[in-house]
Order: sequence, then structure tokens, then C-alpha cells
Amino acid sequence: MTYEELEIKVTDILQHENTIRDEKLMQVCHLLKDNMAQYDWVGFYFKNEDKEELVLGPYAGDPTDHTVIPFGRGICGQVAVSGKNFVVPDVAEQDNYIACSINVRSEIVVPIFVNGENIGQIDIDSNMKDAFSDLDERFLEFVNKEVAKLF
Repeated sequence: MTYEELEIKVTDILQHENTIRDEKLMQVCHLLKDNMAQYDWVGFYFKNEDKEELVLGPYAGDPTDHTVIPFGRGICGQVAVSGKNFVVPDVAEQDNYIACSINVRSEIVVPIFVNGENIGQIDIDSNMKDAFSDLDERFLEFVNKEVAKLF
């Protein structure tokens, strides 16, 4: 499936009026994981109210022990602080990487902004090195702009 086809499907899922937010997000996770060969784990993390931590939201992939991530810790925690996309071609080369699975080789994390505030992020792991391109980054920015409309 192309990025453009996925954008249409993501928009359709997120605009469905009779589905609760977490179910929409879960459907997006499964859509991406099932249709992008290099996406082995897809999930959302959100800021935990006024605490300096992220909590795991809907995801698709193997269960993870990382249900709460302090700001600054790991790739997700760094994005919570920086508010910038973070693409990791090889997780073995990252000092501040939190391993979710021994199979993960690369990761991309893109923040979600609502009214200028970083409220969370989409996190994608791949079992392939250097799995993410600029196209993935632009696509996930689109996904997050659509997700932000739910908040």
C-alpha cells in the first residue's frame, strides 16, 4: 500500500464518528503495522497529565514492559523533551536507547502537537536497520496532524 493510500485510510479511521478515540488509535496502529513491511511495532505514547512522563497508549505488536517512560529517557523520552522527530537508523549506536525487544534494529519517533503543546508521540520500531526514510517521517507527521484533531 502506498503512503497516499494509507493517508486516506488513516483519515477515514480517525473521522469515524461512532468510534472512541483509543479504538481509532488502535486501528491506526494495526493499519500501519499490517501494511508497512518495515513497521514491526507501532504505538502511541502520551504525556501523563502534568507529570514528566509518558504513558503507553494503543499499540500493535508484541507487548512491552515500557508502559511508563520518564522524560529524557530513551528515544521517546528525548522526543518528549525536544519536541523534534528522532530517527534512529541503528539502535545499537544509541547510548540512551531503551530496548523493547532484542529484535529491534531501528526506530522512529514523531511528536504530536495540540495547540503548540507536545502531548505525545507515535513510536515505530523495525527489526531492520535503517528502515525509515524521509517519506516515513513526512507520512507520520501527517498521521499525527490528523491524530491531534482528536484532542
